[in-house]
Amino acid sequence: MSSKEKITEKLIRLLALFIGLVIAHLGVTLFLLADLGADPFNVLIQGLRLLVIRTGLIEPTHGTVHMAVCFIIILILLAVDRSYIKAGTVVCMFCGGPIIDFFTWCLGPLSIGTAHIAVKILVLVIGCVILASGMSLVIRSEAGTGPNDLVAVVISDKSGKRFGIVRIITDVAFVLTGFLLGGKFGAGTVICAFLVGPVAERCMRTSQAAVDALLGLFLKKDK
Repeated sequence: MSSKEKITEKLIRLLALFIGLVIAHLGVTLFLLADLGADPFNVLIQGLRLLVIRTGLIEPTHGTVHMAVCFIIILILLAVDRSYIKAGTVVCMFCGGPIIDFFTWCLGPLSIGTAHIAVKILVLVIGCVILASGMSLVIRSEAGTGPNDLVAVVISDKSGKRFGIVRIITDVAFVLTGFLLGGKFGAGTVICAFLVGPVAERCMRTSQAAVDALLGLFLKKDK
């Protein structure tokens, strides 16, 4: 493969990652609109934030703690296997928040805060499925993935266990740790913990086919 083709391939993989990132965060926004509890990773962030506040030294924002934890995860993974840390990991780390803000602005008028619980659960499940499908595309782009998702990816790869099962275990661990530190969770958190991993695993083959199709289309034109 020529240098030009290698650059083209990297750009296409980043494009696939960004598309997946947008899809995933549309799902996250729907999840948040359902107002049935934070996702597992953010329960952990809540707990860690409260832990820092209890020290009396500083009172960080939720976003600051989220960024710090992601940075620590990246440092740990650099020590374990630096091949997992790619440009897309940085893209995921810094772009997720603004994408959620954009979708919140778009979908905010559709607030379902007073809706029936059945409607909330339906919206939440749809959000989880969209999140999982986007996440699978991000992972299959092989351009990097979000720091919190990388935890499950690395453990799955190193242990040889199914991604869906590993994701459930890591999400439950996030929730339990966050809860013990004072974080709050709801029915939506539990649904997310047990739904996203298995759905993402099922979407992997389709996502891989989508990435391969993009590569085939653009690399073919480039020759």
